[in-house]
Amino acid sequence: MRVKRRVYSGAVCEIEVYDVPDRTRDIRRAEPAKPRFKTDEERERHRVGISRREHNRKFNANVGPDWLYSTLTCDRENELHSLEEGYEEATKLLRRLKYRNREAKIFLYMGRGKRTHRIHFHLVTEGLTREQIVSAWPLGEVCRIEPLRRHNKYEGIDCGRDYTGLANYLFDHWTPGQPGRERYRCTANLRQPEKEDAKEVRRVYSPGKPPRTPKGYRAIGVTDNRAGYLCFKYVVEDAEAGPEARRKRRKVGTGPKPK
Repeated sequence: MRVKRRVYSGAVCEIEVYDVPDRTRDIRRAEPAKPRFKTDEERERHRVGISRREHNRKFNANVGPDWLYSTLTCDRENELHSLEEGYEEATKLLRRLKYRNREAKIFLYMGRGKRTHRIHFHLVTEGLTREQIVSAWPLGEVCRIEPLRRHNKYEGIDCGRDYTGLANYLFDHWTPGQPGRERYRCTANLRQPEKEDAKEVRRVYSPGKPPRTPKGYRAIGVTDNRAGYLCFKYVVEDAEAGPEARRKRRKVGTGPKPK
């Protein structure tokens, strides 16, 4: 049985098309079937791919041009020598930032420099000023604080407020052996992507035969895999439109009703 569903993540809309078993009782919540893996490496790549997709959707569901992107480094006197020390310092940093504004929304990433291998941190935040971020970091320098772009271009295509490129960069900042189950830390007050119920479709879709573009959006790409999974990506036509404008569009039947 072939089904499709829409997933809204901020200014990005994705239409997923995939197969579910014919015996599926409730296709509305059915997820794409897992392919068969020949090796443990293939299974791990699939798991990481799912984690990446969920992270990117959460990232796009929240961030925008009013968010700040920061890079925090350690000086020689306060250099962190192990991933365990870095994880502990990340916990303290998150606590200090939340103390400055309990309503702040925060993504926090830890990694090592490619050349120096020195531990450093990246923040993507809303609700914190530059001064608050600097004052919360006593171990070195905040060498970069800047707002996110309104227009993101990938391979020459203006993808508006699709921040997938930055999300992938930060997701890959993770170092093997890093403590914790997740590749990043975040506050609990972040929005989640909105998933429509899946529904059965009869039409045959392919990268060259996409679904109808949702009203108010434009197509920016498509991905697929050997298991028959297709994901068509769209972004809001007007890059200046805020969340309220997008929510009004969905009220007229172009997406899930607001809760």
